[in-house]
Amino acid sequence: MLRRYRLSVVWLLMCVLGSVVRVGAADRPNVLLICVDDLKPVLACYGDQQARTPAIDGLAARGVRFERAFCNQAVCSPSRNSLMTGLRPQTLGIYDLGTHFRVAVPDAVTLSQHFRQQGYVAEGLGKILHTGHGNVDDPASWSVPSWRARVPAYAEARNAADSEAGRDAKGAAWEAAEVADSQYADGQTAEEAIRRLRGAKERGTPFFLAVGFLKPHLPFVAPQKYWDLYERESFAVAERQTAPEGAPSYAGQAGGELRNYRGIPARGVLPEEQQRTLIHGYYAAMSYMDAQVGRVLDELERLGLADKTIVVLWGDHGWHLGDHGMWCKHTNYEQAARIPLVVSGPGLPHGEVSRSLVETVDVYPTLAELAGLTVPLQVEGRSFAGVLREPDRPHREHVIHVYPRTMPERGSVLGRAIRTERYRLVEWKAPGAPAAEADLELYDYETDPEETRNQAGQQPEVVRQLRELLAGHPEAKPQIRVEASKTGGGAAGGSGAARDRNGMFDRRDTNGDGTLSRDEFLASQPDADSGSARFMKMDRDGDGSLSRDEFVGADSKSAKPAGSARSSIPGRDSE
Repeated sequence: MLRRYRLSVVWLLMCVLGSVVRVGAADRPNVLLICVDDLKPVLACYGDQQARTPAIDGLAARGVRFERAFCNQAVCSPSRNSLMTGLRPQTLGIYDLGTHFRVAVPDAVTLSQHFRQQGYVAEGLGKILHTGHGNVDDPASWSVPSWRARVPAYAEARNAADSEAGRDAKGAAWEAAEVADSQYADGQTAEEAIRRLRGAKERGTPFFLAVGFLKPHLPFVAPQKYWDLYERESFAVAERQTAPEGAPSYAGQAGGELRNYRGIPARGVLPEEQQRTLIHGYYAAMSYMDAQVGRVLDELERLGLADKTIVVLWGDHGWHLGDHGMWCKHTNYEQAARIPLVVSGPGLPHGEVSRSLVETVDVYPTLAELAGLTVPLQVEGRSFAGVLREPDRPHREHVIHVYPRTMPERGSVLGRAIRTERYRLVEWKAPGAPAAEADLELYDYETDPEETRNQAGQQPEVVRQLRELLAGHPEAKPQIRVEASKTGGGAAGGSGAARDRNGMFDRRDTNGDGTLSRDEFLASQPDADSGSARFMKMDRDGDGSLSRDEFVGADSKSAKPAGSARSSIPGRDSE
């Protein structure tokens, strides 16, 4: 009798506890993670008077906007790896576009995977992790296979790349077409996100929905109506179009990504009118993206899910719009490293601004804490959930970010940057090399917000203090090299010829992004015409750049047109 009573009590407790667990899971907030490619904080809510971004501005009015958020590396794949793994690039040893993060951390639990393991339906739409350049998605991160729109980059065929011409690696840098929003990928991504939200509403279980928008990434394509929001002549070109005085010559970049596009000069300062058109195109593409964000947020509201959903809007890195004579990302400077970050959700303040320093790696633990989940031990980030509740609360004394460079005379070096409220110190050296060998940059944003002059030589005490902060971080790992047998010939292993071509690839990859732009490739070619033809032949996937696989795996004899000459310049390879 007593035994039967005890069993009944145990059964009753199990039922009660089971009900609590189920209710707890059902009561957990949903997560809508909006990732935007190449978006710098030139939104109206960030004080830009020209920007037309009502959807994101509305989100900021319902949440907390971070004034001092920074990426961990200003290029797509490493930045997105940091978001999804909570690990910095220098911890992974991955700074390029083509190396999958699981090469470094095969057992990592990604942000969406962590939510999935806790009973959430995790879905990924558009660009979340970087795919392409030899990289692939991560099936373990999603409850169902991730989804991407499959549409041409251009609405008008005349703007697409002309592969037969052999001179233009890509098509036009911009397009303004009289088409519907759904003609481009971001419009279709918004429609798919709306369908997934409706499905989530019907299921009634917590969801983690990651939605990645491509614009304002190049090319700057958008329906004409978004171009019409702006007067081109109202845009001013950057006042300073030269690199910071006293900065290492390799610290900046020449805009190789942009120069792949038709009609963009291969070298030198762009014509002023072309600069103005590019800025106009960036803003038009940004407004187009904003409208798609608005469609998704409106549907979230219409379905009655907004009050139960944490919404994060995150830009993967900034973008140079002609400042310092630079275009695109690929640097450690403020315009490339600073990002927009907005968070809203149940119980969080509305319309608040935080000046606390935060990094991309901090998003993972923050979302976990807000949802009541534990944080995996692997994660390097620090939750800023407390800052969301008290926006004036300090979070970090400094943030850290990196960017690599490869130089013929020095090989691969890494710029590790410490950014405090006032200063940025960049230490350039090879991973593991003595600190005494480093080149240094120091910028004072109180006295020189435009980064006009490297002040490392003038402020030794500040340099010393910031280097002490840097020394508190683990030494950076060098870029992982995967054996050729695992990558189809695209890495440092394999034959002597493959190793030689890997070295050639590294010497040409001057911006360290893991690909060769047409400009980087042609810089070593004695004849531009034959070099362009070889580039097009080696560019097997037609994306306008050469991955390591494409370059290393190319048969130099078959790829080289008959009659082409090798460079006679000592120390300069012809490919």
